[in-house]
Order: sequence, then C-alpha cells, then structure tokens
Amino acid sequence: MDFGLSPEQEMLRETVGRCLAETCPLDHVRACADSGSAASDRVMAALADIGLTGLMVPEAQGGLGMTLLDAAVVAEQLGRAVAPAPFLARSVLAPLALVLAGSPAQQAQWLPRIATGEVRFGVAIAGIVEERDGAKVRAESAGLTGTALFALDFADADHFIVADESGRLHLLDAAANGVERIALHTIDATRSVGELRLSGAAAEPLAGDGGVAARRLRDAGRILLAADSLGAGEAMIEKAVAYAGEREQFGRVIGSFQAVKHMCAEMAARHEPCRALVWYAAHAFDAAPGEAALMACHAKSHTGEVHRFVARTATEVHGGMGFTDLLGLHFWFKRIGFDRQVLGGPERVRDEAAQLQGLTATTQ
Repeated sequence: MDFGLSPEQEMLRETVGRCLAETCPLDHVRACADSGSAASDRVMAALADIGLTGLMVPEAQGGLGMTLLDAAVVAEQLGRAVAPAPFLARSVLAPLALVLAGSPAQQAQWLPRIATGEVRFGVAIAGIVEERDGAKVRAESAGLTGTALFALDFADADHFIVADESGRLHLLDAAANGVERIALHTIDATRSVGELRLSGAAAEPLAGDGGVAARRLRDAGRILLAADSLGAGEAMIEKAVAYAGEREQFGRVIGSFQAVKHMCAEMAARHEPCRALVWYAAHAFDAAPGEAALMACHAKSHTGEVHRFVARTATEVHGGMGFTDLLGLHFWFKRIGFDRQVLGGPERVRDEAAQLQGLTATTQ
C-alpha cells in the first residue's frame, strides 16, 4: 500500500511551487498587501496558465477532474508562498458545490465557465458552522433575505454560492437587486473576505440535496485550510532554521545554542505528523466519504493548534527582528491565524468530532 503522493501529485506540487517562486516573491506579496489587494493578477494568471482554475471541474466540462488530495497539494504550496490568489472558494468549493448539488443543466451552464476563468465565484457557507450575532440567510418566496458572513474569495467575485439556514445551497448573482456587499478586514491581508446583506435577492437553488452538499463543502474547506496552514508552517520553520544558522550572538551562531536547537526541533516534531493527517483527510474525502467529516475535524483542529505554536516559536527564534516588517514573518503568522479560525476554530471543531464519535450529545 502506498502512503505517499503519486508521481503525478509530486509533479503537481513541484509545478505549482516553481510557478509561485517565480511569480510570488515576498516583495510582491507585500506590495499587494500595501495596495489593499488580496488578489494578484500576475499570480492568478500564472496559476490559470497551468490549469488550476479548472482543477476540480470534471473533464467532461473542460476541467482537469482532479481530487481533493490534488487540491490539498496545491493549497499547501499557496500557503507556503502566502500567495494572494483566490483558490479555496473559486477553484475548489464552487465547482464542488455544482458537482455535488447542481442539476445537469446547472453544471453545463457554469462548470465550463469556471474552468476557463470566465466566471469568478465566492462561497458563503460559514452560517452552517456557527451563527454569529443573529446572522443567517432565509430562503423566501421573494428571494434570499438576511446576512451571510465571511464569504470567501469575495473581492472580485461576480457570483456566489450561498448556504441558507437549512443548509441548502443557492447560486447568487453578485449584481442582483437586493445584494449589498461589504468587505471585511481580517488579520490576513492575502485573503479576501466579505459580508453579503440580502433583501429579497433573486437566487437559483441548486437542484440537489443542499444540506448534505453544504456539509461536504464545509469538510472540503476545512481540509484545504489545514493544508494551507501546513505549507505556511513549513515555510516558517525553514526561515527560523536558516536564521538560526546565520545570526550570531556572543561570537557564535544562535543555532549552536541548545535552547534554540530545541525550539527548532520541537517545531519540526509537531509539524511533520500533520502532513500525513492532512493528506489522509483529503484522500478520505473522495475515497472514504464515511470518514471524511471526522477526518476533516481532526485535520483542521490539530493543524490549527500545531501551527499556532509553530508561528509563535518561529517568530521567537528570530528575536526582535521577527516582529518587524522587514522579514515579513507576519504574513505567514497571520495566514496561519486565519486558517485556524475560518469554518470553525479548534474548540468548536473538536466538539463536532466528539459528537460524530458519539462521545457527546449533538447540539444540532
């Protein structure tokens, strides 16, 4: 039995990593953040050139027809580069929603256009994870009414997949009457998040069982956020080790001091097992759907805790320099913080895992 990535997945990882190394150096990330843009045209064009807009679109609709594990491989590289490029909602969750719940006509209308990048989707499903400040979306005869918080890949989306309070998914034109868009500012300047305020906005329900599909989207989103955190954490460890091998104090590089060695070793020891956990969760999404929800909870909660430790410790290894903008560590630090909280923080997700295993009573 093979417990590693396939040769094709290794090639995908190398291709995406090389593409991002060429198009998304830290100076470019900083320039995008300073300009208030969470989407780099240069990076998005490069990723489109290698087919990532159609990654999850079936081959019959003009896409690559790949699996969630393939998407996790890509997400890991995006996190590693802190790339300001919409991917989670636009290239994964939106086409997945249409595949899971769309009618043949809806799939034929939208999936080929997603694959070519002709349409840009955001996804608003945070309401099925938890309700904040009474924000929820109701499907009424006049259309969708209410508030959808934390819509992902928000900034330049022209359509949204929105989950209502029952979990059913709807396809919403961002320019429809009754749609008010409000950008939300989070700690992560490389991600675009927003709020949709809806007042009778016309929307098209997806034909399938939206409740099941929405939960599948939640699981897929959690796995990819864990994969993104995995890449960001690996980058922070590498930067900490490299700095420890260069920075001198008392006539020696600080990496020669036992305390610093222990910090670096502890980061690596906690980080490395996360890789197998994330990969298996992504594999289970397609190959063992009965395990997918539980594995998504484990991957999301565990990587969230581990990489918070990694982010803090890597910054401490850099000393005072770690807190400056010069080294840019804060981009990875904040990306990890975003990944940890979106679609459920570790405490909430662990509680869901306990419910799935029958260890606590369900609250739903």
